Amino acid sequence: MSWFESLILGLVQGLTEFLPVSSSAHLRLTAAFSGWKDPGAAFTAITQIGTEAAVLIYFRKDIGRILSAWTRSLTDKSLRSDPDARMGWLVIVGSIPIGVLGVTLKDQIEGPFRDLRITATMLIGMGIVLGIADRLAARDESGGKHRAPKQRKALEDLGVRDGLIYGVCQAMALVPGVSRSGATISGGLFMGYKREAAARYSFLLAIPAVLASGVFELKDATEGGHVSWGPTIFATVIAFGVGYAVIAWFMKFISTKSFMPFVYYRIVLGIVIIVLVSVGALSPHAAESAG
Repeated sequence: MSWFESLILGLVQGLTEFLPVSSSAHLRLTAAFSGWKDPGAAFTAITQIGTEAAVLIYFRKDIGRILSAWTRSLTDKSLRSDPDARMGWLVIVGSIPIGVLGVTLKDQIEGPFRDLRITATMLIGMGIVLGIADRLAARDESGGKHRAPKQRKALEDLGVRDGLIYGVCQAMALVPGVSRSGATISGGLFMGYKREAAARYSFLLAIPAVLASGVFELKDATEGGHVSWGPTIFATVIAFGVGYAVIAWFMKFISTKSFMPFVYYRIVLGIVIIVLVSVGALSPHAAESAG
């Protein structure tokens, strides 16, 4: 992998990780459209450490409170009803599905799931799901001619059942094209949570899963020696800086705006990929992963 490729892929990772458009799909597509080798699942997982570092810094106050309350609740039973302590447990519970499926489906994630036809289908399918969820949330928030606005749930209302459902939604993002934030936010909206609450829990829930995946891939890459460390670290740093700016923008955006622009983008992009693959202009299969 060249330094120029790592720059572009780092920018793409930072720009798309927190938007409901699938960063793994965009990394795969950027390489395919540019005629580069597929950066591979290992590159994606390692550069995601950069974007998760941005989450850690942006939500540092929330994370600090949660970690403090959760740690103290291990020995002090009276603190187990504290909202921050409960959130710590709910993040752990919500991380179980992706942990189990990530290990179980590792070979598929690095191979068959990277087929562009699957990516395009997921872009379109999850785009439609996100659009429906967004419309339901908008209807509740605005009410109607004969219906008063409906109060949607906040993070304080999150329980084990909803946490597990969020976790299952997050696990779907193991398939490129689904989008971690898109799947978890859609799940949250369907369960009746506010947009900002759904996004905030989505970002917090991603921290252990992404960091664990990145460390796991780091271990394999170190032992296998198949990663170009200089360009990969450079891309990770770029992803961190861009990702931080995107989080700040996105959290403000969703407080007043609809997700529909992302829905239209996903559907159009998915259709374009299907057409290009159908006419032979784009190979559905990944070129050999870049080293």
